[in-house]
Amino acid sequence: MRISFLLLTTSLCALVLLLAPATEGCGPGRGYGKRRPPKKLIPLGYKQFSPNVAEKTLGASGRPEGKITRNSERFKELTPNYNTDIIFKDEEDTGADRLMTQRCKDKLNSLAISVMNMWPGVKLRVTEGWDEDGHHSEDSLHYEGRAVDITTSDRDRNKYAMLARLAVEAGFDWVYYESKAHIHCSVKSEHSVAAKTGGCFPGDAHVLLEGGATKPMRDVLPGDRVLASSSTDGHGPLLYSPVLSFLDRQPNVTKVFYIIGTDAGLNITLTAAHLIFATDCVGGPEGLTWRGGPRGGAGLRTVFASDVRPGQCVLTSTGKEGSQARLSVVTFVEQQRRTGLFAPLTQHGSIMVNGVLASCYAAVDSHHLSHWALAPLRLLYSFTGPSAVQSDGLHWYPWLLEKLGKILLDAAHFHPWGIEQ
Repeated sequence: MRISFLLLTTSLCALVLLLAPATEGCGPGRGYGKRRPPKKLIPLGYKQFSPNVAEKTLGASGRPEGKITRNSERFKELTPNYNTDIIFKDEEDTGADRLMTQRCKDKLNSLAISVMNMWPGVKLRVTEGWDEDGHHSEDSLHYEGRAVDITTSDRDRNKYAMLARLAVEAGFDWVYYESKAHIHCSVKSEHSVAAKTGGCFPGDAHVLLEGGATKPMRDVLPGDRVLASSSTDGHGPLLYSPVLSFLDRQPNVTKVFYIIGTDAGLNITLTAAHLIFATDCVGGPEGLTWRGGPRGGAGLRTVFASDVRPGQCVLTSTGKEGSQARLSVVTFVEQQRRTGLFAPLTQHGSIMVNGVLASCYAAVDSHHLSHWALAPLRLLYSFTGPSAVQSDGLHWYPWLLEKLGKILLDAAHFHPWGIEQ
């Protein structure tokens, strides 16, 4: 494991040096150097799929989670797509082809724009969407609204190879030039770690700023000093740590979040794969008082939000301006859809959100590994200062980190919802 840590860190340090010279911009965006030439799009070959792994694996759209019917609780996960730039075949005349997960809808709408730009006057056409009639194989993602079969509106088969490439560029998690008659595309589950781009807080979550003021997450800017822990294990005293950048920032995206409530009346909301400091605390109120360490309980560790259970303890802020910390018992864990995905990166790698301490990291089960792997980025910002301009979307560095992590780390270290069992 430590060899993997070293390889990961060394690789990232080298990449930072290569990608961030003083005379050029780093990561996606305009940068300071020359404009990049347009990306050459290479059509997919017949029967080719991208990425080059099986559809229902971690590297693609992930395993199936079961059929969704109109009477099932999960039916509310599907949303209709009324985009006028897309033609829906809807041969069943039930509107089923318009129903899909939000992630599938987002990718499909993006693809529709690409199709019109590539072939003026031509629209994207969906021949199969959500299947409620059993027309596909038993474990098809069509039954979950996570797959679509597409063509162009003019049904020109000479365009389908490029259509498949455009689908890849639009962000579908798996694209297959399945037949001469259509292209098959699918996406990860809304519950998937990768679908959530790791871990985030909603836009209405609050942080405590130096000076005592609070600020909603949607308004936090690089350079703000927010309450955090001084140590990577959560045991250290609280301090105000500068926000260096956002690992992910998507203000208008709606996702499923976990709400973790405490007996202190402080509730934190975060995505399933986000890491939070917790302990299997025992004993009475005196045993839970934080005085240099948790009495009557095990030491703090980071766990995925989806693994937190009532009866465990998390670290909450108390005292004047929330400057002190104590253990609070988790009283409930609920799920709720909220808007906004925000993943701030602080200098110390932690952040107090709604009065509850959480890691800045997600997806991988080790806060220490993540903090080490993000060291090159923190080092970069120590020279340049906090990111002056924060664009929306996934930061280029965690995107790169994810790619390297899948190569260097065993799948067991990733959140289980993103792993093929």
